[in-house]
Amino acid sequence: MIRAMIVDDDALVRLGLADLLDTDDGIEVVAQAADGLQAIELATAHRVDVALVDVRMPRMDGITATTHLRRLPHPPNVITLTTFDLDEYVYNALAAGADGFLLKDTDPAEILRAVHLVAGGSAMLHPSAARRLIDRYHHAGRPEAVGARARIEQLTPRERDVLALLARGDTNADVAAALGMRESTVKAHVSRILTALDVTNRVQAALLARDAGLDAER
Repeated sequence: MIRAMIVDDDALVRLGLADLLDTDDGIEVVAQAADGLQAIELATAHRVDVALVDVRMPRMDGITATTHLRRLPHPPNVITLTTFDLDEYVYNALAAGADGFLLKDTDPAEILRAVHLVAGGSAMLHPSAARRLIDRYHHAGRPEAVGARARIEQLTPRERDVLALLARGDTNADVAAALGMRESTVKAHVSRILTALDVTNRVQAALLARDAGLDAER
């Protein structure tokens, strides 16, 4: 059972998302928060697997909340909710540790799919949207690029192949098909990549890869 938390300052949005998640027998809504501060309190009191977090909220916004949630002893995976496609706040939330983003008008079935994917360790980023987002705010010429390249040099050639595909937004299944691997092998590679790069999730690994100029488009 996936234990979910909804974080949004709009009570109607919280109610709508709760009703949607309750239609899935594999998801249980264990907490609802009206802002980031309350989200941290509830995530500390309850075990939460996936948090759906709005970006713009009073007292503490979703970006700051995501940073704090990911630092908890048992951090939930985070899906950022936003009204605006590819705005800088979404990028900042991903850099803070969110595992993906969804527009609030996303098809209900896709929201449920996202919760399951993120709970399973995947990211919910459409490949083309991920590339546009990262290209817009992340550039290989920035000062971070030198450090990023040094960290990536620690990886094996095969791990760099996997990372390059993560950087364009591929799922584990996509990577497995592209490189002729089992999905279980891809998951093992991803785990080692995250440890070697000292990042919390595959989205942050993708951002670092783009900083380093690692490009899977070949």
